[in-house]
Amino acid sequence: MGQANRSEGGAGMNPRKLSLLRLISLMFLLPGLGGLVISSVVSTHYLETLPRTPIPSELRMVPRNIHGVVVYQTDDEDRRLSIMEAASVGVFLVGLTTGLVYLRKWGIAQALNGEDEPVAERAL
Repeated sequence: MGQANRSEGGAGMNPRKLSLLRLISLMFLLPGLGGLVISSVVSTHYLETLPRTPIPSELRMVPRNIHGVVVYQTDDEDRRLSIMEAASVGVFLVGLTTGLVYLRKWGIAQALNGEDEPVAERAL
């Protein structure tokens, strides 16, 4: 019975499932990372272009601290950047979690297949 589990990959470690898990991980990691980069670019743009004092006539009353400098933005600008940052972090964390699950299952699959033997022993 132990041999049957090894041939099937054991504990659901089918190579197709591992490939799918890796793909899912990358599908979340890369967009999440991209979103974080875009959020950083927007924050830097805000730092360079937004006023350092509130301007009520332009509705720039919402403070945002960027690298220790307070700039004032509109409610809409604040909402968009906050949603972009939160969504990017969430998507990235889902990708990171699935990536860690993939690495764990891949490591177990390698150990079950005997892939962790030293190279010199395999040559004999």
